[in-house]
Amino acid sequence: MKALSAMPALSDSPMFSLVAHLGREPAAPLRIWLRTAGYKLRPPRATHYPAVRRTRQDAVLAGGRAGPHQCADVLVEERPGPLPTIVIGGFVPNAADAFYLLRAGLTPHGSVFYFNYPRGGFSIELFLAQLEDLIEEIVEHRGRRPALVGVSFGAGLVLELLQRSKDRGPTLPLAGLVLISPVACSADLLDPAEPKPSTLLGRVIRPYLVPPVGPDEALVEKSRAVFLKMFESGALNRDSLRFLLTREETVRLRESVVSAINAIDGKGAAERVRALCAFEPLLRPRELFAGPVLVLYAEKENAVLVANSPTRRELQGRLMGWFPRGRGATVTNTPDNPVQHASLIFHAQNFQPHFTAFYRALRLALRQAA
Repeated sequence: MKALSAMPALSDSPMFSLVAHLGREPAAPLRIWLRTAGYKLRPPRATHYPAVRRTRQDAVLAGGRAGPHQCADVLVEERPGPLPTIVIGGFVPNAADAFYLLRAGLTPHGSVFYFNYPRGGFSIELFLAQLEDLIEEIVEHRGRRPALVGVSFGAGLVLELLQRSKDRGPTLPLAGLVLISPVACSADLLDPAEPKPSTLLGRVIRPYLVPPVGPDEALVEKSRAVFLKMFESGALNRDSLRFLLTREETVRLRESVVSAINAIDGKGAAERVRALCAFEPLLRPRELFAGPVLVLYAEKENAVLVANSPTRRELQGRLMGWFPRGRGATVTNTPDNPVQHASLIFHAQNFQPHFTAFYRALRLALRQAA
């Protein structure tokens, strides 16, 4: 990526410097300065989280249904507060990178846990076991019900967990749920009625569905190129970046995202796609969760989701049948820079108001319950 020009630093004469910069770029320098100043005091440093409760995941491993190389890595930013959050990201980037800008709206409420998928494999059964173990651990050891945030493929994993939990009977102990651009079945990306994929991501995953599915390095390299292209399409929007990140942050974040994309091997990619194909589609409405739910779609989903995406049809048309306290919204921006599928990095400022309002309502509910 071509180097971006650094945003001029604020001088030691705050009033003159601030007024001058605001005259050229209203609110942008102040917003970045406030965020980076806060990050200097409390850096966004997610560290490995050693799980205490491992009942479900140990049972999966002991039964030979998955291997240790398929375990997700759980990170945490420890913070005081009554409302911890668990974040499940999309295929790429890692959850902590995707929420680099939005984390500032989550950490004031409590600790934030991030699930990063394994690079060399994936097991839906093991992943859901890890997730359920963590939810129960937070409830039992911290006395808090966490909010659960799922993005794209990660939202599909959350929906799969809710459907399996519903089949068993007990309701998951969650404070609330956010689903962002959910991808919950292969038909969301590939229209079975179309002879050729109509979306960019559909063209990526279709070869993985043609047997035999194996770790074809040439296929994986093409997949990496597409994900890099999707990321760079946002990163090359200089005007947007100047309102979001410093030059140093842009370089560091890009390096982290590219590293995550390049680290996925053929087996890991194929097993993630197989997991997507194993999801139970949303077909007949039934209550999956009685608590507050926010479903967010971007205004421009067509590079990823097909026009007749089954999950989108259900969650926009019959949301209350699945989530009685559910609310849906479309995340928008200016016509020259529309919000893309799960664009949490480059359109963080457009997603933030939705998160702020949702978490404010969750905190109010917690106070009323107390």
